[in-house]
Amino acid sequence: MKYLSLYITAVVAMILDQISKWAILAKFEDFERVNIIPHFFDLTLVYNTGAAFSFLANHSGWQKYFFIVLAFVISGWLANGVRKGEFGKLGNFAAAMIIGGAFGNVIDRFIHGKVVDFLLFYWQNHYYPAFNVADSFICVGVALLIIDGLKQGKKNRAA
Repeated sequence: MKYLSLYITAVVAMILDQISKWAILAKFEDFERVNIIPHFFDLTLVYNTGAAFSFLANHSGWQKYFFIVLAFVISGWLANGVRKGEFGKLGNFAAAMIIGGAFGNVIDRFIHGKVVDFLLFYWQNHYYPAFNVADSFICVGVALLIIDGLKQGKKNRAA
């Protein structure tokens, strides 16, 4: 049970992501928007057949399988890095966040054929693409993994 807290982190990320998506799917029609913070934040229901910033979204459908395989490959690489002790504690936590987020979106691809997005931030006419809880776990996890890598690099140079 050496990695129990990491398994729990990944599973909690997936569960929070799926609960939030099912709540939005239950209350919203496609493309509906509800303003939460005027001129800054809305909840909406949109879908993404691609990846971040709709990368590859306008293709014929092969990208769904590509992103599913990519999630498994990256998650396997991260899990192996954790197992081999390549990350510090922060990096291990970050890897679990990324894995949980990646599989939250994989679940969407299997169930819906696309990813459910619903968080929309904007200012005047400038919009950040809609995203979801899984994307948040992935982004924060990547940032923490970079910080961990910098910390580990300093440790290795000092040794």
